[in-house]
Amino acid sequence: MLLRIVALIALSIAPAHAMRQTAAPLLVSAATSLTDALEEVAKAYAAAGGGSVRFNFAGSNTLARQIINGAPSDVFISADEAQMDVVQKAGSIAAGSRIDLVSNRLVVAAPADHAAFVRARFADAPPEIRRLALGDPDAVPAGVYARRYLESKGLWKPYESRLVPSANVRAALVAVENGAADAAIVYVTDMSIARTATIAFEVPPEQGPRIVYPAAVLARSSNANEAKRFLAFAAGREAAEIFRRYKFQPVGVR
Repeated sequence: MLLRIVALIALSIAPAHAMRQTAAPLLVSAATSLTDALEEVAKAYAAAGGGSVRFNFAGSNTLARQIINGAPSDVFISADEAQMDVVQKAGSIAAGSRIDLVSNRLVVAAPADHAAFVRARFADAPPEIRRLALGDPDAVPAGVYARRYLESKGLWKPYESRLVPSANVRAALVAVENGAADAAIVYVTDMSIARTATIAFEVPPEQGPRIVYPAAVLARSSNANEAKRFLAFAAGREAAEIFRRYKFQPVGVR
């Protein structure tokens, strides 16, 4: 009996952050391109006294569909505004929680021994670029952005029959590295995991589409307070430094 009383007293005076550590992990559904940066952000969050975070990484369109269909999640971080709009219109995000988290840029990647040719001739759509990988332009944000860029340069029609649509942007990079494509349009942030591919050229910001990653707490979150704390941390200065190391540009943090 005495031991039970002591245990109850100890539990009652345990610090709040320790209580959070024993709670169920926060579930964050996030775009594949954020994988490395967010995993490091989660470690920094835990070191600062936050709870544990578990990620569900996939293409933003896949995540939006999962959320609308009722899959459990606490936070959604999309690679574009369109997929967040879909989730918001379905009434699935908490009112007032949506923010713009980071931005990104497009690059054209190619095998290292082919990069100079791609850089010099990409705008000509030469026959030597037989296959061009990109995220599915009908669904995946990176593919939608890539299509907008190609259309703006008058290159969509020349390349349309050569496209290798991918389930997510990192799969497009893998297509270059395994020889399934001669070039790919991906995010600059994805090049941190490249093994044999390199950047042929970056798309100048003024020529590319506006790429913004919005984030929000989900309306059905079973841990809304922790979700808000994590999102505030991800939008703060410490996380901003992590995002910058992975070539993302934080929005609203100087």
